[in-house]
Amino acid sequence: MFAGLNATDRRAGIETQRSVVFDAMHGLKLDVYRPADATRAPLVVFFYGGSWVRGVRAWYRFAGTALAAHGVVTVIPDYRKYPQVKMDGFMQDAARAVAWAHQHAQELGAAPNDIFVMGHSAGGQIGALLATDPSWLMPYGLRPDALAGFIGLAGCYDFMPIPANEQDMLGMFGRDAASQARAQPVRFVHGAEPPMLLLQGLADHEVQPSNAESLAHALQAQHEDVTLHLYPGVSHNALVFALSRPFRTEAPTLDDVLRFIHDHPLAAR
Repeated sequence: MFAGLNATDRRAGIETQRSVVFDAMHGLKLDVYRPADATRAPLVVFFYGGSWVRGVRAWYRFAGTALAAHGVVTVIPDYRKYPQVKMDGFMQDAARAVAWAHQHAQELGAAPNDIFVMGHSAGGQIGALLATDPSWLMPYGLRPDALAGFIGLAGCYDFMPIPANEQDMLGMFGRDAASQARAQPVRFVHGAEPPMLLLQGLADHEVQPSNAESLAHALQAQHEDVTLHLYPGVSHNALVFALSRPFRTEAPTLDDVLRFIHDHPLAAR
């Protein structure tokens, strides 16, 4: 599926930097997709899904090229997975990737103060925690409200209690309530979050729409800037695949993402 998406979504006018090392200690790399003429463009750090146990950045070239074709510098990092690491490990990797993007934004033709975090599924949980729990970005002198925004595609934001048969999730997030609470972005909403765009398919049988609804309600209770779009008939994978040309008619994912980025430059806050 990914090979087909990437083979049909090649674009002119996009420069690509592949296998850029952002964490030499752990051998982690990222790919950059940028408009060839980018100057102070918005920048998205995109975290892919895969239940925190699978996935590689190369599969998501279609997402990077789609955003870059519309003027958005896009960084797609890898992160360590379970069982190699538990939650602290992949969250530290994600924070390090955002810090790298902030440090290198200008040389990529992007604005350091116009950085969005975006994620699908498990990647949505990772991105949402970066945008709600300040402890992850703090070691790099960054805060959630220093982000221009968070864009969640069918993210896992409120999934306690973890069922007893989900052994991988229990292994990475813990078996007790206190440990599992650390993984729930909805638990950290306190009124100092960046604007958020939450996109969710109503035909999603992998991540329940209640996750997006719960996070939206928590943000609304704090009078935060949040936009929730629920797409009838859209499945879990169709939501992210709609970034690619062959699936563009499945959902208005790309249009809604680009509109949110355009309408939420950090400098305007």
